[in-house]
Amino acid sequence: MKRAPQFELIAGSVPLDFANTLDDRFTDQPKELLGSYRDLLVFAEECGVFSKAESEHLAAKSLQNKDAAQRALKNAIRMREAMFEVFWAIVQKKPVPLSALAVLNEYVQEASQHSILAPSKGRFEWQFDSATNSLDAPLWPIARSAADLLASDQLEFVRVCASKTCDWFFLDESKNHRRRWCDMTKCGNRAKVQRFYSRKKKEEAQ
Repeated sequence: MKRAPQFELIAGSVPLDFANTLDDRFTDQPKELLGSYRDLLVFAEECGVFSKAESEHLAAKSLQNKDAAQRALKNAIRMREAMFEVFWAIVQKKPVPLSALAVLNEYVQEASQHSILAPSKGRFEWQFDSATNSLDAPLWPIARSAADLLASDQLEFVRVCASKTCDWFFLDESKNHRRRWCDMTKCGNRAKVQRFYSRKKKEEAQ
């Protein structure tokens, strides 16, 4: 039986989905979605940067060295927070914090040390060490995807949800690039309902 997805991957971009793994970020009780090393492996598998075999291989390794797994998880969260600061500054049209960019660059450089060009369907693509025992391996494709997005023409279409109760990033790939919600079925519908009741109250008050 296929397992139900653990993460809501609605951003349309791996690094933005990764930044969204701290939910309710600006509230008194933020929700950490990467509560364990296993959660990191599940994220990497669900977003398509890790195969099931790679995930199971490192899951077994993590049980053999729990301290290393905890360090890898701390690295993942450190990278995510740097990534968030960079993208948040961009969507807010503010200068990117150089300290956050320096941290992100550390992981990008590490990822480049484990990447190779490999033939794929008549062209070439970046691939990562497939037989690695490094518990940091899930971070490499995520860091690379962040670098690719930051250096691409799509960067100008990075958005943050317009809902006051949501701070999730998404890549606006709509035709006119005027998408406002991270997910229309959730934040978008919630906003519609709120507007409906606001109008109804005004009409009843008249």
